[in-house]
Amino acid sequence: MTAYDTLQNRFRRLHALNEAAGMLHWDMSTMMPSGGAQARTEQLAVLSVTSHELLVDPEMKAFFEAAEQDSSLQQDSWKQANLREMRRRWRHATALNSQLVEAMMKAGKNCEMIWRDARPKGDFAAVLPALSEVLKLSREAAAAKAEVFDCSAYDALLDQYEPGGSSDRIDDIFDDLAEFLPNFLSDVLDWQAQKPAPTPLEGPFALDAQEALARKMMQAVGFDFEHGRLDVSLHPFCGGVPDDVRITTRYDSDDFMKSLMGVLHETGHALYERGLPKDWRLQPVGEARGMAVHESQSLLIEMQACRSAEFMTFAAPLAREAFGGSGPAWSEENLLAIYNQVKPDFIRVDADEVTYPAHVILRYRLEKALIEDELPLADLPEAWNDGLHELLGITPPDDSLGCLQDIHWFDGALGYFPTYTLGAMAAAQLFAAAKTAEPEIPADIARGDFSRLMSWLGTNVHGQGSLLSTDALLEQATGKALDVELYKGYLANRYLN
Repeated sequence: MTAYDTLQNRFRRLHALNEAAGMLHWDMSTMMPSGGAQARTEQLAVLSVTSHELLVDPEMKAFFEAAEQDSSLQQDSWKQANLREMRRRWRHATALNSQLVEAMMKAGKNCEMIWRDARPKGDFAAVLPALSEVLKLSREAAAAKAEVFDCSAYDALLDQYEPGGSSDRIDDIFDDLAEFLPNFLSDVLDWQAQKPAPTPLEGPFALDAQEALARKMMQAVGFDFEHGRLDVSLHPFCGGVPDDVRITTRYDSDDFMKSLMGVLHETGHALYERGLPKDWRLQPVGEARGMAVHESQSLLIEMQACRSAEFMTFAAPLAREAFGGSGPAWSEENLLAIYNQVKPDFIRVDADEVTYPAHVILRYRLEKALIEDELPLADLPEAWNDGLHELLGITPPDDSLGCLQDIHWFDGALGYFPTYTLGAMAAAQLFAAAKTAEPEIPADIARGDFSRLMSWLGTNVHGQGSLLSTDALLEQATGKALDVELYKGYLANRYLN
């Protein structure tokens, strides 16, 4: 057996362990009684340390050196890419010792459980000590990885979610967007004010009817319930494994559109996972390219396809049937106007497409300042409120609508947030390219047929796994690397016409 074969076997075992941990994470967020938190934290910590110790085994270095000298790999681009991704993960692992890995897992799970109680109460003080521990350990890990990767502490964390990502590049993109958005938002609100305001829908909307409608929409887009589930959690997410994808949402009896859009967003994630190359399952090259591409797939479904006039032709009759709706308020035109209404608001996951980037820019700037020790953690709520007011002109009335709303930091996921807007940019490019290549896609969507779109995405994105870098993937699929000017042009064309 060659050194490369040995590495493949090792990573197959690692991937299976990580998949098991992923299912435990899902259960912790959906089904687990609160009294099981301590036991679950211990289970996840043991799995995390076991995976880490397999990866940092002293023999691994020799296996990598031998595999990189294996001339038989030079003619196989997938094996070369797999070896590259193996090494990247190995380098991340070797930067940390097992004690730090265990401490980070336990701190994140402990903080998350406290956050679950603190968020609805808007009680930042209650979670501050636990979050302080998460931040301390994250800084320690970032410093260790920065030394290995010869980059900034923040970039070392970013690379876990967006391989090869650069905060310098993100700063340029986000500074450009932050300068563009306020005046653009003002123009959109002025343009929107010149049209009749959409007629609000009157609830309540039964939760079982919301779930039934969500399931119909998921199936139309392509979700396979023999290989996945829909459940409820405090914060919507997509988890599980490619052959058993778990997505969650949260329901609001006064507004069914929030849960429906959340479901469609997570369905985009789920379809990416299901479409990853089967020949490379349990190998790094068979995983998603990174979170920017992952978010592009969720936002392409939610924002690009499912907020279109064509989609509303399909969806409006189903919504009327689900809730017994009738009259002008339930017309396609009115529902579309509600779906695409632009209004600065406090909650990121419910934000419209124009204000959404501001939410992400704020979180990116704050988490970068926290990692670089430029913002005291106790000052986070005030910095959050000031930043949101600067970007959107609104101030949260309490921390449940401010810095407590997202799970990411409290679960230890720092370095993740910029991928949301990078993904939104990529989604616009990919959807435009898909429609150029397959002009029938909009008409298909009007019939509730997503098969042509999903086939194009399967070939150009899903089936590529981690073969290419993010930019190379976009260049191959759309003809250009990620381009902020294309994104700004897309927003202007959609919201000022």
